[in-house]
Parts: sequence; C-alpha cells; structure tokens
Amino acid sequence: MILKELKVYFRAELSSVFELSEIDVFLYRLLDYQLQISKIDAILQPDLKLGVEDVFFFKKAVKELLDEKPLQYIIGVTQFYGLNFKVTDATLIPRPETEELVDWVLKDSLKKDDFSILDIGTGSGCIPISLAKNLPNATITTMDVSNEAIAVAKENAKSNSVAVYFIHDSILTYSSSLNKYDVIVSNPPYVRNLEKHEIKKNVLAYEPHLALFVEDDDALLFYRKITEFAAINLNENGVLYFEINQYLGAETVELVKGLGFSSVELRKDLSGNDRMLKAIK
Repeated sequence: MILKELKVYFRAELSSVFELSEIDVFLYRLLDYQLQISKIDAILQPDLKLGVEDVFFFKKAVKELLDEKPLQYIIGVTQFYGLNFKVTDATLIPRPETEELVDWVLKDSLKKDDFSILDIGTGSGCIPISLAKNLPNATITTMDVSNEAIAVAKENAKSNSVAVYFIHDSILTYSSSLNKYDVIVSNPPYVRNLEKHEIKKNVLAYEPHLALFVEDDDALLFYRKITEFAAINLNENGVLYFEINQYLGAETVELVKGLGFSSVELRKDLSGNDRMLKAIK
C-alpha cells in the first residue's frame, strides 16, 4: 500500500461515521505518530510505500476509530498547553477548558516568588506539570487516588523535565497535611449521572468514570471536601481554583462562600459556559 491508497482507504472506511475533514485530521495525525512525517511531506510523497507493520497499524487504527475510540488513546499521547502528555485508559484526555484554568492560574502567579501549589486529582498530570513548566519558582504537589494515574503522571513529569511531588490518596479521606499551600487547584469529577445522556460514546466507553461522574444527590461532594481542606491548608490570602460543572456555577459559588472564602469569581470558558471559579481565603 502507498500513501495515496491509504488516504482512499481511510475515507472509504470512515466516511459513514466522520466528516471527510475529520478523517483527514485522523490520518495526518496518525502518519505523524507512526511514520514521523508531517502533513506537507505526506502530501508531497503520495507514492511513499508503507511497510507491512505500518499497514497493520493503520488498519487497526481504522477499526478502533470505527469503535469510536478516541485518537488520543489510539496513539497514547496528546498535547496540552504546548506540552506532550501520555494518556491511558486510567486518565482523562485533557480538555481545552482545563487549559483555560491553567492559564488563569499562571497569569495570577507569574510574578510570585517561592510559593507552593497543590493540585488535587492529577490524572495525566496535565495541570501540575504545565504549571511547573511555566512557574520555576513554585513548589508543586499533586494528589490522586489512582495508582495507575499517578504512574502515568510521573512519566509525564519526567518526559517534560519538571519536578512534581506526588501524594497517593483520596481527598475524600485525606484530612491532614504537613504543608500549607499558597494555591490549591482542582478539576475534580463533576458530571452528574443525569447528564450522561449528553456525553458522547467515545467518552462513556473509554474514559475513566472514576474521574468523571458524581452521584446526582451529592454533585458537589468533591468541591465541598476540597474547599474544607483548603480552608485549613491554604495560607492566609491563599487562592483556590476550580474547574466546575457548567450547570452548577451558582451552587458552587454559594458552597465556597459558605465555607468561608471571599472574593469568589465565576468565569466562563471560551464557549460561554460557567466553567471556572476562583476564591481567596
């Protein structure tokens, strides 16, 4: 098989599920991953012959795409805030909205010296590692209940050449800390079971439900526990940042204020949804 035949194959196999423009994005991303050739190089070399192993890889990828497996899980890597991150079925695929949260923390923190940050719910490590890469004066710690997620995050910290300290524990039961922090940031589980009908199959079938869903009758469980922890373990004038459920902005603000935080700011994402919250102790 040669490249131009591969393109025809991809379009023929995937056009019943995806738009042609999306199929081409998949193809060029997979070519870059498997063959290390750019889109322009692929276009300029339509007669490039593929090896047997490469053909097997692309055919397997087509089958997985037809099963709606996310491309990031197929190749095992994604980009976040300009960095490469390994992802597995133990970690969520980082979202653009979370990049907006990281950007908010960074813009507030760039001029600070010698300060500490705690991230709660590390997943792939995208939040703490992106912060560590851009805040050399910060000491950054992260926590997760999943051993598998921590193992992935440690790999990502190493590959991105940053120092991050890891805690294996659940914030639902973790009550004491030897350290005080200047910033606590979290993107905890916040999708209610009643909202599952809004979630695409590629998320429901492949991404870890532990990191996504909460019970309908206690949707703000993690926000309450984290805010209670922050009330004790943030330094005076310390800052708490959350990514939140777009439908529960007002309720989350009320919860955080009720637990003693002032200057609570609710911010929309680029799609116009209530998505982030900042509060000062």
